[in-house]
This record gives sequence, structure tokens and C-alpha cells, in this order.
Amino acid sequence: MKSRIQTMVRQLAAGLLERDEPLRLALLSALAGEHLLLLGQPGTAKSEMARRLHLAFSDGGYFERLLTKFSVPEELFGPLSIKALEEDRYLRLTERYLPSASIAFIDEIFKANSAILNALLTLLNEREFDNGDARLKVPLISVIAASNELPEDDSLLALYDRFLCRYQVQAVSDAQFVALLQLTETKAQLDAGLRFSRDEIARIQADAVTVTLPEQVLTLLQELRQFLQQNGLQVSDRRWRKAVKLLKVAAFTDDRRQVSIWDCGLLQHCLWSDPEQREMLFAWYCRYVGTGSQLGLPALDKLVATWEAALQRDSHSQVQRLDHQGRPVFIAADGRTTLQPVTHNAVMRDGQLLYLAPPGTEERSNDGTGYSKQELAQRFFDRLYQQTHLDGQWVHLDQYVANPANRFIERIENAPCMEPLKHSSAFIAARLAETGRLTVELTALRDSVQNQVDSLAATLRDPLWLPAEFAQTAAAGLQQALRHVTQLLARLQAVADGYAGLPQLG
Repeated sequence: MKSRIQTMVRQLAAGLLERDEPLRLALLSALAGEHLLLLGQPGTAKSEMARRLHLAFSDGGYFERLLTKFSVPEELFGPLSIKALEEDRYLRLTERYLPSASIAFIDEIFKANSAILNALLTLLNEREFDNGDARLKVPLISVIAASNELPEDDSLLALYDRFLCRYQVQAVSDAQFVALLQLTETKAQLDAGLRFSRDEIARIQADAVTVTLPEQVLTLLQELRQFLQQNGLQVSDRRWRKAVKLLKVAAFTDDRRQVSIWDCGLLQHCLWSDPEQREMLFAWYCRYVGTGSQLGLPALDKLVATWEAALQRDSHSQVQRLDHQGRPVFIAADGRTTLQPVTHNAVMRDGQLLYLAPPGTEERSNDGTGYSKQELAQRFFDRLYQQTHLDGQWVHLDQYVANPANRFIERIENAPCMEPLKHSSAFIAARLAETGRLTVELTALRDSVQNQVDSLAATLRDPLWLPAEFAQTAAAGLQQALRHVTQLLARLQAVADGYAGLPQLG
């Protein structure tokens, strides 16, 4: 079935520029029995996509109408039967109108007035139409509606809700503008054997019910619902169920029996009310599946860096060395070890000892520079006898300088002799246990990313419903995330090896 749909899409998209994604979404919506709303300015090929979609189905007609605020029910549902009125019956002639169509395009859908609205809602949702006194089943497969703007009137919100899929169509990009100008008119052709019958559509929808939702997808849906609620976007239970049905049809037609997290990229077209919300929703999805910047990698980066800094501190931690009797050891100015915290050295100048001035002098150390013997003689001893009077006695200069108490002594604080801190085995074990837990977390994250890489390769090798550009972007993002996590694991392993190699107490 997948190859059949791929061929169908290629043929339907021939001659259209940058309309592959909305065309695929229109086809998927129809196969799932849902409707598509296209938002965008006129002239963006919205009606052309609807006409081409009709070619994909072998049963039923095509109906197209532009609504205005003056539109009347007859324009959509057919004129009243004059013959029936003559028989007092209220009956519409619905042939070639919306009740007889399998695919319909309704432009400016939100111009629908109250006279049209109720019948249109029933027809879209229940596939039924009240004609006279009978409620008839209609052959409608899907409606593609278009609008230049979102509904402003609350009375139109129920109509807006009938469209599970919503897509904002943009003008052709600058990159394709020249190609647009040179484009020749091409009438879409579709091989008759590719078309789906009504019975096939019914079988697809019935078989898609058996497609399963794996735990990974259920977790994503739960977290997405919480995210949307936190951001003020309420999605009804009915819309969630319809969205899941769409995912199952997407997986089934892609020849898979399980919904993949990559199918969930389609939810960006189902759960928004405003186009800006679609961007927010898709950004969350990209972060969740690891194609964006969030796998918790910035936080994990900081955590690993914190461990690296902790190892740096612990590996450079030092303690003062003790001798065999437990006494602290110091390093003297000459580099030798000593048990003395302070060393007293006699200060010299030009090879001569320096001295303190005699007691009673206001500043005995000469502002920390001391006195030579000659300076003492000149300033404090008489010239004739070289004596000075101290403590009631005459003291000769030679006697004064011979007294060690009068020498100018420098007091030097000896630096502690430091050695690497030896850590307890309990400390090392605790550090290894903590880094081990983070290693387990990072390993699980790496395995998860690797699984997503593998899943992406299998699911999006030849994507059916998602754009090929997304597959390429997703693959690049996941590979980058995988490299990042692998680097974090290597850095953390280096931290663990560092702690295992720290000196330990005997």
C-alpha cells in the first residue's frame, strides 16, 4: 500500500510547487475519514489540491463552492423540488451538490450563516443529511475547506472543530519563485488502478484500529497533553481520539503495525487553534524526540562540569605533613624541613651584621633596616671612649655588639610542609557511587537516542506522510545529540577514573 500511495502522491503533485506536504495531509485526512482546513491567502493552489484529491477516489462526485455572507442553503444542498412542494413535501434535489459528493472543496468556509450551519455540521460529522422527513447517509469521504482567516464568531467554533487537520498554506518561497514563473499548466493525471474505492477506505479504517500504541508513544501523548494544558491550550477528548485514529491510519498505510513517535509529528496539524500554537507545539515535539536542543543536555553538561571541578579540588587537596611522632613539619627559607614554625635569622648588610639601637631609643630597628656597627658608633656611642650609658653602667661598643640580644634579628614564618590529602575509602566509594548513578542515567539517555536514531532510520527511510526535510533535520539533530551524550559519558568516565586514582588512607 505504501508504494501505491507514494506513486499516487507523485502523480497528484505533478506541476505543483511546495505543495507536497499539504497534499499528503489532505490524502491522509481523507483515508482517515477526516476533514482538512487550509488557511491562506487566495491564489495558493488550495482549490487545485482539492480537485486533485478527488482523483484519488473512484467513487462519488466532486463538489466545489465559494461561500459569502449572502450564500443560501440551495447553493450547498441543492434546490427545492417543485414537484415535491406540490405534494406538500419539503425535498431538495441533491444530485451534483454537497450531499452527493465524495470530495468537496468549500472556500471561505467561515462565511457560512446560520441557515447553512446546522445542516453542514451534521453532514461533516455524522455524514448524514436531513432531506424532507428523512435523514439520509451521504457518500462524503472528506471536505477540504479554505479560509483567509480564523473564525471570529463563537457560533462558528463548532464548525472549526469539525476539521481535525489544519494547515497554513504559504505563498511559494523566493527559492522557487523563478520556477513558479516558468511553470506550465499541467493537468493532473492519475492511473486508474491507483484509486481507492469506498470499500477500500472502509477496510483501511477498520484495519487501522488494530495498530497498537507502544509505551513510548503513550508517554509522549501524556506529556504533550500536560504541556498544552500548561500553555493554556485545551484539546477535547474527542479531538485526541480522532488524532490517534489519524496516527494509526498513517502507520497502517505506511505498512507498519505500530504507531511510531515519528508519526506523532503529524499532531502539529491537529491540536492547534492558532497558527502560532502550531509552531510552539512542533518546537516541543522536536525537543522531545531529540531533534531540537533539549534532551536535558545543557543541564547534564553543567552537572558533568561540576563533577570535573569537584575532582580538580579533591585531587589538589593538601594537608600539612606530620613526622612520625605526629608533629607538624615546616619548610624553612633555605628549603630544609623543620619542626619549628618560626626561624630567627641575624640580618646582615654588605656582609656585616646589623644591630638594634640601645634600649630607650624610640625605634630600635631603624624602621626595620637595622644599624651597622659603624652607624651605632656614630649615633649612640661617644667618639672618644666608644661607650654609652646603659642601666647605670658604661658599656663599650664592642661589649654591646657582642651581646646577641642587641643583634637585629629577622623573624620568618616557616611555610607548612604540605602533601596530598589521603582520602578515606568511604569518601572515594561515595564519589564513585554518585558518578556511577549519573553514568547509568547518561548511558540510558545514550541508548534512548540510539534507539530513536534506529527508529528514525526505519520509519523515515522513505517517509510517507512527513516531509523528507524533517527526516533529514531529525537525523542530523539526533546524531549531534548522540555525539554529545557520548562525549559526556567519556568525560564522566575520566572523573570516575580520577577519583579511583586518588591517594587513599592505608
